[in-house]
Amino acid sequence: MSDLAAIKTWWKHLGDDGFLVLPPPGRGRYTQSDGHEDAAELRAHQGLPAPVSFAYWHWQSHERAFDRSGALTGELVLHWGGDHTVVTAGLGEGPPGYRLENGGPQGAFVLDRITHRDAAGLPDPADPDGVRQFLAELDEPLDRSRHPSTYRPLSPSQADWLHARLADPLDLAAATPFAVSLERRDALTPDETERLLHAWQAAYPGRLADWEAWDDLLHALLRQDHAQAWAIVDALGARASDTLTEVPSERGLAAVREFALAGERSAVRDWLTLYRAFEEPDAVRAAVRIAAELAAHDAPEASLRSLRSALTGALTAGWREETGAGYRVQQLYAGLMDVRCATDPRLPRDLRVLAAHAVHDRVDLVREAVLRPEGSVFTGVDTVEVLADLDRFAEAVEGLLAGAGPDLTAYQGALCDVWHRYRTLTDADEAWLHARVADPDTELQGLGFCLELLLAHGRATRADADALLPRLKELTKKYETTYAEWRHPLVTLTCLALDLDHPAAAKLVAWWNGKRPVWKDQQRLLTHLGAPDEAKAAELWDFVASSAHDVGQLMTWVLVRARLDGEHPLLVADRLIGTPGLRDYVLHRVLLGVADPAQPLWHYSVDPRSRGWWQRAVEVAEHPGVSARAREIALGFARQHRLITHPDQLRPAPTEAERAAARDWLDRHDAGGA
Repeated sequence: MSDLAAIKTWWKHLGDDGFLVLPPPGRGRYTQSDGHEDAAELRAHQGLPAPVSFAYWHWQSHERAFDRSGALTGELVLHWGGDHTVVTAGLGEGPPGYRLENGGPQGAFVLDRITHRDAAGLPDPADPDGVRQFLAELDEPLDRSRHPSTYRPLSPSQADWLHARLADPLDLAAATPFAVSLERRDALTPDETERLLHAWQAAYPGRLADWEAWDDLLHALLRQDHAQAWAIVDALGARASDTLTEVPSERGLAAVREFALAGERSAVRDWLTLYRAFEEPDAVRAAVRIAAELAAHDAPEASLRSLRSALTGALTAGWREETGAGYRVQQLYAGLMDVRCATDPRLPRDLRVLAAHAVHDRVDLVREAVLRPEGSVFTGVDTVEVLADLDRFAEAVEGLLAGAGPDLTAYQGALCDVWHRYRTLTDADEAWLHARVADPDTELQGLGFCLELLLAHGRATRADADALLPRLKELTKKYETTYAEWRHPLVTLTCLALDLDHPAAAKLVAWWNGKRPVWKDQQRLLTHLGAPDEAKAAELWDFVASSAHDVGQLMTWVLVRARLDGEHPLLVADRLIGTPGLRDYVLHRVLLGVADPAQPLWHYSVDPRSRGWWQRAVEVAEHPGVSARAREIALGFARQHRLITHPDQLRPAPTEAERAAARDWLDRHDAGGA
């Protein structure tokens, strides 16, 4: 019996009236949010009262844990919801032959094989699970928040055991994890390095970066001043930048400078690190000189963003080394450094603008950190100076942020984190958004973000449509918006063209009605929000009533119906509560998501870490026209929001005052107050 079969056998015997176990996942349950939605659907299907405790694993965990034969090749992470005590009791000790580790109320459960070690604590080299677990322990950094990572020293027996795995004949794939563990402690020998180099070059000709351990071996080559080290750097290009900072040299400085000036944003941090090591130790003066070189070479804005982040990191790291501050205090100090950078006249304005934008949502956290009754958290920093810094920032911030915006190339979650800033648009915001839409270098994600904000606020124009129409070939590419608060930019453009009665609207509609590409089939009905009519509303409702997978169709129908009937979409969604055939979790998402029709939230699930979703829950609960059931749905979500349950997970983090106000608000509503 395979590991997967054994675990499934154990799994199917779990669960009782107070504890649900979700069936093993398919690809549709890809994230924790998917798991929570599946749990809500299963609870409703079984007619169980809320709340309910449950456990599951999702497809990402599945793929990491099992190979195609069902053999366990890594830890299986089990997620959960509800009461941690109930889940712990429900899961028990795990199936025979496996151990189940409990990550606590804020963690997950981890299932793995039981393995054995000898008297020296070493695994049997022939036991792949024992070896995997042993290496995982060795490769756990002493502090994950520090870069570069450091690791605990090896005992003599551990070192001998690892070196023995690299004996001739050397199999590169088999030797890789042992070589990594050794070099993380500068422990590869020149002989081992030489043999690994030859094996690497033979196995990956012309594609050296495809080997997973290339950076560790490059580290060894540089550390040992190997004759081929710099030829390898040339072959790897900018990817080698980070490793060059770990073995600093003036030649490395020249290399990362060249990479950065060629537009490689990832090399900018490494340039600052090495520049400080060999040219100018003061981080601000070094950043000023690097910024001047970037400007002289017309480097992209992304490079300057990297320099801002690197400067803040350098200033923070120095203070942390002096004080030994923990990670959370370090993050607060980084905010203080951004405040100071934003108002430092030595820095170029563009860099100060980026610093102001980075810290805008964290200024109150910095102020709170320095004014705590028990004293400031910033060891060795004068409180009066910090307050003066904050006052200067308050005076300058409006001018700095005018005409600025977020990094549109950042990962999608980072853009979702700032979505709440745009509940209203200033003239400067609008100008910046129009400019980004018109910029031919703005990619699909940025276009989706900007055009959605303009259209939702009624500020999108014919000029926006005209700027995008020449890019139709690019816009027809698939772009996943599952975890975004905006739609595919071609959906939004089509809605805009229809609302404007633009001459290109018919062409866009015809493309959506075509047979290819297949990805658009799920998205087509979302375009019905443009120039809505009763026929479009009817087609949307037919889809909604069919119980097909919803990717925004119910949301679109509610917004369409609201436009046609001239009423608030929240009231439209409220009347749907209890409608047979509608999934509760989809309707609840829509109910909250349309609370502000000037900025609907299109994320595929209610996001408990989002400040925007918290705001919507408050607005629904306090809306005088909604039903008691709608109000309870909003309050139920609010009770589970991270602002209440795990404030450290909110994005951006809340102040103590914000947390207290949220708890007070919820307590008043739970007590029947207003």
